[in-house]
Amino acid sequence: MARISTRQVRKYVMVEDPPIAQWLFSNTIAAWGWFAIRLYVGYEWLTAGYPKVIDQGWTTSGEALKGFWVRAVAIPPAPAKPVITYDWYRDFLNFLISSESFTWFAKLIAVGEVLIGIGLILGLFTGISAFFGAFMNWNFMMAGSASTNPLLMVLAVGLMMAWKVAGYYGADRWVLPMLGTPWHGGTLIHPDEVQEARIRTA
Repeated sequence: MARISTRQVRKYVMVEDPPIAQWLFSNTIAAWGWFAIRLYVGYEWLTAGYPKVIDQGWTTSGEALKGFWVRAVAIPPAPAKPVITYDWYRDFLNFLISSESFTWFAKLIAVGEVLIGIGLILGLFTGISAFFGAFMNWNFMMAGSASTNPLLMVLAVGLMMAWKVAGYYGADRWVLPMLGTPWHGGTLIHPDEVQEARIRTA
């Protein structure tokens, strides 16, 4: 009998999640809690984005976003500290200001906030919606705006970790099985596998 080396054994060892993590991020019972969190975070995004969508300062000229960026990059006289801690991020915003990127970036933010809110409320592509929400929260905080961003980002990270069940009481309950994941297609891509499974269980 061939001997298996320690290196070969280590190659096939899988580290399992603790039971509480399995329950939180994979159990459909926990999905009720994520459903409530989803509605809250989605409502916050929708109510933040809708006023921007109907505001010409966001959707036409972008002046509203420009004003936010200009205030963020300002360096006050000592001993006051600037709202942006990292110089590279200030340089990034200064580049966006000088290139007048706010004219299209403002539209992207306004529409993006509304879409994130709708996606989370409907439970449609919950993990993806939460990712973009967390990314926007991160950028707002980097620009010196705290407000509700820290809490919303933490909740969004939780929704991303629970992506398999966070949208269970929502559209993802039907959409995810149909579309599948990048590493395994769903019923729309592999209908033959579904038929084989039905035959095996019949």
